[in-house]
Amino acid sequence: MSQRNIRYAEEIKKEIALLLHRNIKDPRIPEFTSIVHVDVTKDLSICRVYISTLGSDEQTQKAVEGLKSASGYIKRELGKRIKMRVMPELIFLADDSIRRAIEMSQLIDKTLHGDKPEND
Repeated sequence: MSQRNIRYAEEIKKEIALLLHRNIKDPRIPEFTSIVHVDVTKDLSICRVYISTLGSDEQTQKAVEGLKSASGYIKRELGKRIKMRVMPELIFLADDSIRRAIEMSQLIDKTLHGDKPEND
């Protein structure tokens, strides 16, 4: 990815996160929804936005649906905030990397603590 695309992806990520927490009031989107990663295609026509929530997979999918329904508003607001000739199409996708990292951390903790004798 070129430096220009990386800069656009970071700027889009930052602005969507701000919009998400300040302006978008969709009940399908949990309060703890995070923008994990943003990919912009080489020609800047498509932007994939990966999101994660602290909730279940079902809650994450509902958040994706909520963001898809708000994509027109988000794209319009991004157009006001970021100087681009053409704003890319926004595609919202679920990312479960945070949930998987938490599960792995819990497994590691369980394994480490399972090897020690209990002091009860």
